[in-house]
Amino acid sequence: MQQFQRRLRVQTPGKSLSNITGQIRSTVADSQIKTGLCHLFLRHTSASLIIQENADPDVLHDLERYFAKLVPEGPHYRHGAEGPDDMPAHIRTALTQTSEQIPIAQGQLVLGTWQGVYLWEHRDRSQARELIIHILGE
Repeated sequence: MQQFQRRLRVQTPGKSLSNITGQIRSTVADSQIKTGLCHLFLRHTSASLIIQENADPDVLHDLERYFAKLVPEGPHYRHGAEGPDDMPAHIRTALTQTSEQIPIAQGQLVLGTWQGVYLWEHRDRSQARELIIHILGE
């Protein structure tokens, strides 16, 4: 059994979904692990990871609009020390996740045809986010 780990730094443009599938695929290739598991962990509480549609951008747009309605920004939160977008960002992260696991077979991520991995930035401003990619296998 082998292990491989890499820290990936992602600079987000602010509130958006950034497709990081290519960077993760590249890391899996660098690991030279043919069969195993790729674990992703985002080290933040106001951004999240999702596996989602990667063919039709309308899906991502609709997700962003839905979450904006579900968890609106505004002065109605007690926590506001870091701005009006901070507490809603924490709630959006709590409703999604900060980790994902994806199988590896024949040296490739086993994602569905239309699946991509996204870092979902919930804050308004650009942020430097750190993702830990841990690969375990043979």
